[in-house]
Amino acid sequence: MDILVILSLALAIDLILGEPPRAVHPVVWMGKVIGFLERGGINQPPSAGFVYGAGMTLVAIGLFAAPAYFILSYLRSLNFMAYIIIGGMLLKFAFSSKALRQSALKVKQLLVNDQLDEARFELRSLVSRDVHGLPRPLVVSATIESVAENTCDSFVAPLFYFLLFGVPGAIAYRVVNTLDAMVGYHGKYEYLGKFASKLDDVLSFIPARLTALLFIFAAFLCQADTRASWQTTFSDHSKTESPNAGWPMAAVAGALNVQLEKAGQYKLGKANAHLEPETIDATLNLMLKAMLSWVLICFMVGGFRFVFAT
Repeated sequence: MDILVILSLALAIDLILGEPPRAVHPVVWMGKVIGFLERGGINQPPSAGFVYGAGMTLVAIGLFAAPAYFILSYLRSLNFMAYIIIGGMLLKFAFSSKALRQSALKVKQLLVNDQLDEARFELRSLVSRDVHGLPRPLVVSATIESVAENTCDSFVAPLFYFLLFGVPGAIAYRVVNTLDAMVGYHGKYEYLGKFASKLDDVLSFIPARLTALLFIFAAFLCQADTRASWQTTFSDHSKTESPNAGWPMAAVAGALNVQLEKAGQYKLGKANAHLEPETIDATLNLMLKAMLSWVLICFMVGGFRFVFAT
């Protein structure tokens, strides 16, 4: 029963309040801690950089997941209501849906208003790629790709690990995903971020494929192209450098009959329809149906666990 109540409270907080101010947002503090820790690993030899990066990853996980575990364990025996409230708040910090939708809608509205430069600037909150000079269709594509990938990283995966390991599990995943976003790149982070990047690949393996299936089901619910979503998922998912990101992105590309492109790196799907600002709305509709489906599954799993536990 704890799982159901904490999840319900966390979802309500996300829908009603959204994200807290940056000054007190735990994910922002994760970024600050990671930024502080990474300084000691820059310009290290490859082997030393890898070892330092592995240690940095484990320390960061411990700094955020361990306090959550001990605080909730203490509150559960002290005051059940306080345990539920704190548990719901901490879980909310591990996932996001409202903020993702709002960011995508901002880009869409700027494109509708023919404010391409402003749309590129806003896009930086969604993607890490160089957005300078991106043409209008590729701005739409990048927005759709981010919505698809973050449906996994920012929603499905955290709740997946919540079901397995409780609130500390969701927080631990969020720490690893944040590490991957900050240092999981080539160049100066080639070895420093390799452990975090590979760990994120492992942790996201099942959630990414699950998210693709959720998008295929969402395509059915939205009367989109379910068959193309299925076919594109399995034909194009391996075209991205990431072993996981291509799954949800390919599922969305097929469902909308569009081609998603990151210039010089990949093309997913077939360009049977043009990429327009309105395509972002269609993507968000798929995201909503996929998230609702996943929430229903989470409640079913929680319900089964409660029944069998009693």
